[in-house]
Amino acid sequence: MARLGRFCARHGWWVLAVWIALLVAATLGHRATGGDYSDDFQLPASSAQQGADLLRAHEPKAGGLSGQLVFTARGTTLRPYSSQLATAAGNVARLPHVLFVGDPLAAATTSKDGRTAYATVRFDVNPKTLGPSYVASVDQAVTGARAAGVNVDYGGVLGQAARPKANEALSEVIGVGVAIVVLLVGFGSVYAAGLPILTALVGVGTGIGVLGIVASTTTFASVAPTLGIMIGLGVGIDYALFLATRHRQLVMDGVEPAEAAARAVSTSGQSVLVAAATVVIAMLGLFASGIGFIGKLGLAAAITVAVSALAATTLVPALLGLAGRRIDRLRVRRPVAEGGADGDLGDTGWHRYAARVSRHPWRFLGAGVAVLAILAFPMLSMTLGHVDAGANPTSYTDRRAYDAISNGFGPGANRPFTVVVQLADGASRPALASGLDRALAGTPGVAAATPARTTTDGSLLVATVVSATRPQDAATDQLLARLNDQTLPDVLAGTGSHGYITGNLAASLDFRDQVSARLPVIIAVVIAAAFLLLLASFRSPFLALKAAVLNLFSIGAAYGVVVAVFQWGWGGSLLGVGEKVPVESYVPMMMFAIVFGLSMDYEVFLLSRVRERWLATGDNGRSVADGLAATARVITCAALIMTSVFLAFLLSSNVVIKMLALGLGVSVLIDASLIRLLVVPATMFLLGHANWWLPRWLDRLLPRLEPEPEPQPAPEPEPQPRAELGVGAGRAAGSVPAAT
Repeated sequence: MARLGRFCARHGWWVLAVWIALLVAATLGHRATGGDYSDDFQLPASSAQQGADLLRAHEPKAGGLSGQLVFTARGTTLRPYSSQLATAAGNVARLPHVLFVGDPLAAATTSKDGRTAYATVRFDVNPKTLGPSYVASVDQAVTGARAAGVNVDYGGVLGQAARPKANEALSEVIGVGVAIVVLLVGFGSVYAAGLPILTALVGVGTGIGVLGIVASTTTFASVAPTLGIMIGLGVGIDYALFLATRHRQLVMDGVEPAEAAARAVSTSGQSVLVAAATVVIAMLGLFASGIGFIGKLGLAAAITVAVSALAATTLVPALLGLAGRRIDRLRVRRPVAEGGADGDLGDTGWHRYAARVSRHPWRFLGAGVAVLAILAFPMLSMTLGHVDAGANPTSYTDRRAYDAISNGFGPGANRPFTVVVQLADGASRPALASGLDRALAGTPGVAAATPARTTTDGSLLVATVVSATRPQDAATDQLLARLNDQTLPDVLAGTGSHGYITGNLAASLDFRDQVSARLPVIIAVVIAAAFLLLLASFRSPFLALKAAVLNLFSIGAAYGVVVAVFQWGWGGSLLGVGEKVPVESYVPMMMFAIVFGLSMDYEVFLLSRVRERWLATGDNGRSVADGLAATARVITCAALIMTSVFLAFLLSSNVVIKMLALGLGVSVLIDASLIRLLVVPATMFLLGHANWWLPRWLDRLLPRLEPEPEPQPAPEPEPQPRAELGVGAGRAAGSVPAAT
């Protein structure tokens, strides 16, 4: 690491040129390969997926991806406009990639008051992947109906394709703008403020280009690039800042710039790699879910984090080497960095604070845990589900279509269930169809059911069931379970036929159940992997275990805030969410992996400095105080920046992005305040020298990631009154008594 930092600092122009070339190559490669993003919730073993596969195989027009053309009359019924509606449906049916268009004038698709009607449209590909020009062609196809005075809106996948393109650029600009202000105020140097921003932008740009190239070979979720930008920008600034502050302090202390870069990369650079590796491990741990959709979201974030860490450990020392001793020439205030090169910060407010914690560790620990418990309390009522169009702004066409169908046909009409029966050889189709119709009509919770019809090849019976309750209601879940466990088995008993419940809602509920069942596996895998990495890095079982356990508290608190805002509706309207919504089924799993990884960043930064002082002094109390003081400014600034980057994405139109943005922003605040200032120091004072205990057999097994000196015995403190211990008055060495 030292050789890498020294090389980059002495060959700055070459390193900069390589990174510019990588950025250009990744961007051009993305455009050339045409990598795109779409949501694919394939669950091969689920009932919903098996039913959908049967429909595709035996009735292609009934399969595919479903959207709706929703027609509403302005102050009258739709009867006078029947020809315009039929023409619009026919025009859409002739568009490419359209498999089937239903009849909007049929009795089943016309509301009782005659003012609302819809036509189901099935596509062989997601229209969202076809670009804005495809939606424009649909607009052209329904122009006649609109010109006659009929409102035409789009639902389902067609409505998603017609949403305004999310402009995440504003969120990025706000995050970068806040980062510049924080860095200028916190450190005073213009160049030192711009360097982390520049490095992070280069790293994120390159990472997103690489992600786009990978996306040309596999399917990533539509939120993948936004997630990658959000996390990559936050960690990229943090990693560059951590390296730059250490380097600048060394230069201030008289070290030659190239050598300062070498030392910074060999110390802080190793912490950056440990932190980044923890985030990547947490992200890739999502593959343990067994769900490709979830695992690839983790892969998308891991790609941008890995590239950002690589940029920080190479491009940062290169730019620092180019600046030399002129790094603080442009300033807005007296430049400062992180503290003395030897870690001896003298008597500071942070030392006095650490002394206070050392005198009352249980009190501080209890206060921190109590606040975390209060924040986590709403998590106990978390309800998982799917955020549908009903939560979108009314300016969106899919929200207007959602409201029109709900008002005209009932709350369950937006996301009906499709019943698919695979007929056995010799089965009586008329008898089974008649029995299925009676059973569906008599099932509690069913508002309406279409008569079962036979597919063109005679292999399947297909019917549509509309729930009497909203898709988000618990009663709708119960209806799905009732159909799967009672209605279909009773009808098909002894016939040899098999029944499946499919459709968008059934697939979403199956997806939610599988995600919930896999969450404990993800937690176990990620915690175990992170524990082993931290154990090898800090060579302390207690510190590694403490970090893992404390991060669970942090994640619980972040979950609680998300539940309170989105599910309970506390302030949700201020974020542009029009109704109470369940927590998106995959958000807890994503939040766990991301929050666990990011929480480790500040834990690693703080413990790295504490451990450096421990190896130099052998004094636990002094090491904790010096570690707090040395990292106070950089961690506080880094946390403010990362929180600002995440919360800026609350401006996104995507409710799931809002959930992730709020959860991640809150978790960073919790880690940088409650965890770092209360729980960690209190715990380390209580453990004392046990923090650094390592059995000999384990010491022999663990790999040595760095050469390290033997701990030196702490100097005997001079006797002084109890009230003055650790306060810092006349304290030359800057020590804090170790907790007993």
